[in-house]
Amino acid sequence: MAELKARLQADLSAAIKARETTRMAALRMALAALTTEEVAGDVARELSDDEVQKVLAREVKKRKEAAEAFAGAGRAERAQAEQDEAAVLTDYLPEQLTDDELGTLVTEAVAEVTDQLGAAPGQRQMGQVMKAANAKIAGRAEGGRVAAAVRAKLRG
Repeated sequence: MAELKARLQADLSAAIKARETTRMAALRMALAALTTEEVAGDVARELSDDEVQKVLAREVKKRKEAAEAFAGAGRAERAQAEQDEAAVLTDYLPEQLTDDELGTLVTEAVAEVTDQLGAAPGQRQMGQVMKAANAKIAGRAEGGRVAAAVRAKLRG
């Protein structure tokens, strides 16, 4: 079993014993999402820690989007609950990159693509730069932030 999934299950047991309702709800939903991911497809399989992190990142994103929707609908209490659950799940993700660190990694990715192409990449090569950047970033920044940094670097 993946180490991260085992940690989630242990933390869920502790949250149940301590009667921490927000933590309990967030961990239950996360574990349900992991189980769904494991049984998706033809063959049930164990997820690696990297795959578990991707699922958790997706769940955090869902919570943040739901919080925005609830806030927009005037349901501040429910929006806060979604934000609290997102915060619980964020604790299990790797530390997010600062803007400076992200910029450095994007610059390195542009340099790699430049070496491959033999010329400086333009907007048309954004996909290639994104692929190289995402390999370096490995889930430590949201896709939107990465895309914005790559666009800015390719323009500038």
